[in-house]
Amino acid sequence: MLKGIPAILPPELLKVLCEMGHGDRIVLSDGNFPAESMGKDAVVIRCDGHGVPELLDAILQLFPLDTYVEKPVSLMEVVPGDPVETPIWDVYKDIIQKHDPRGGNAVGYIERFAFYEEAKKVYAIVATGEKALYANIMLQKGVVI
Repeated sequence: MLKGIPAILPPELLKVLCEMGHGDRIVLSDGNFPAESMGKDAVVIRCDGHGVPELLDAILQLFPLDTYVEKPVSLMEVVPGDPVETPIWDVYKDIIQKHDPRGGNAVGYIERFAFYEEAKKVYAIVATGEKALYANIMLQKGVVI
């Protein structure tokens, strides 16, 4: 046990967050994301019993977002014509606002297949049990000062 560490973060994820350097990226994926096939060159951490929002909030307590890029947070865009609503994005922006003064301005969007290509290059993928659609989020690590 450690003091000040959110209990939701498993030891393997804490280790990965610590290992990551400035500019490294991590994906928190929803339950539909092909984490294992996208993460062949990444560390894949299973957190199936949890949703993305609670993990995002816990991670951002320890993980600085990159201040050297305009949009250190990326969301997977909804495919044009797909009648999906994404209220979870507002939840993400509220969580980000708690931990980074840029709030929603730190968030960018990546076309679905481009998101998959970027996900193949990340340091780690956290596979969650999140049921919301288009709930994948990519974070770029900044520096601790």
